Amino acid sequence: MPPNANIPNIYIIGPQSTGKTTLIHKIQDDLQHWLAGTSIESPSIISEVARTLILEAQAVAEKEALQTSSWFISDRSGFDPLVYAKRYVSPQGVQDLQQLPAWIDVKDRMENALIVVCEAGTPWLMDDGVRLMPGSHDEWMAVFDDFFGLLDQVGFEYCIIPRTMLDLSERADFIRMKWNAKRESAVGNDNTGR
Repeated sequence: MPPNANIPNIYIIGPQSTGKTTLIHKIQDDLQHWLAGTSIESPSIISEVARTLILEAQAVAEKEALQTSSWFISDRSGFDPLVYAKRYVSPQGVQDLQQLPAWIDVKDRMENALIVVCEAGTPWLMDDGVRLMPGSHDEWMAVFDDFFGLLDQVGFEYCIIPRTMLDLSERADFIRMKWNAKRESAVGNDNTGR
């Protein structure tokens, strides 16, 4: 088996202003340490540069990332538009998105990935003039609830970075620990004939 087979992708998702992009930059800085002593290649990084990207653009970005590396780390997912469609459009809007071929592609990749949800309620919510801002703290928390409610509905496994974990290094270490466990589990499953 090639040394980079079964390396789980990492999706860091959640409501706006929960520290996802900052966390991606920290992980990017720490990758050499993460991968030391392994034969795992560095991942492609898919960073949220255009906040208006939709499901199809995410699917394309993931396919392009996988052309340069066998795995990637992303601070958004094709799942995110489903959450916002549920909150701001309608349940039918979610169902319509789930019929798109792009959703099927993204869903297949997410099923074997490490999905990390950043909890809303962190102290750094601020309007940067670019991203959609919640109208209130309650709305922000409701969007977070929508994330894990829809993750449960779709059947994805995920973990949550609690809003009380404010230290950036601690957040990155949390993800590294979860990623290593997911990676070792994938290797173990292959050794059992799966």
